[in-house]
Amino acid sequence: MYLKEDLSNTIIIEKSRFICYMKHVKSEEEYRGFLSEIRKKHHDATHVCSALVCHNIQRSSDDGEPSGTAGAPILNVLNKNNLDETCALVVRYFGGIKLGAGGLIRAYGNAVSECLKNAVFVEDHTYPKYSLTLSYEAANKIEYYLRNNTVLLDTIYDTEITYIFVLDNSDKLETIKEYTKGQLPKQIGEETIQKVVK
Repeated sequence: MYLKEDLSNTIIIEKSRFICYMKHVKSEEEYRGFLSEIRKKHHDATHVCSALVCHNIQRSSDDGEPSGTAGAPILNVLNKNNLDETCALVVRYFGGIKLGAGGLIRAYGNAVSECLKNAVFVEDHTYPKYSLTLSYEAANKIEYYLRNNTVLLDTIYDTEITYIFVLDNSDKLETIKEYTKGQLPKQIGEETIQKVVK
C-alpha cells in the first residue's frame, strides 16, 4: 500500500515549525533524490529528518537531532500504517524552545501522522486485459456497461469498434456474453492498475 499522491503538512510545536513531506518512491535512489530536493528547498532549516520503507529496505535519519528522536518515530508511523514504497521527510525550523527527547519523538511522529490524515492509499493489482471487437450496432448496446464496469483502456474505431479493457472480476464475462449474444472477449495479457484502499 502506498500514497496516491504527494502530501505536505505543517505543524507548530513550542514555536518550532515541523513541515512533513511524503512521497511514493520505488527505490532508495528516488528517496535520496527527493531528500536532496527538499534539502535545497529548505537550505536554511535546522534539520531535515527522514525515513523510507521500500520493499525490504528501511532507512531513517535523525539528521543531527539526538539519536532515535526523529528518524525512528517517522519510520514507526510509516510501519504502523502498513505503507510501502513511501518516504517521509520532516523539516524542522527551531523555534528557540528545547523539546527534550520525549518531546522530539512525539513531535516528529505527530508531524507524519497529521500529514497522513489527508492521504488516499492505493495498492497495485494485476488483472487480465481483454480485447473485444464488435459492429457499431452491437457496440451501442455494450459500451455503457464497459465504461461503468471495467477499466476501459482504449477504444479503437475502424470498420468495427475494438475495446481494450481490464476486468477485476471474471463474473462480468457472463454479462458481456449476454450483451454480445455469446461473443466473448479475447484475453491479450495483463495490466497492473491502482486501486484505492482507503
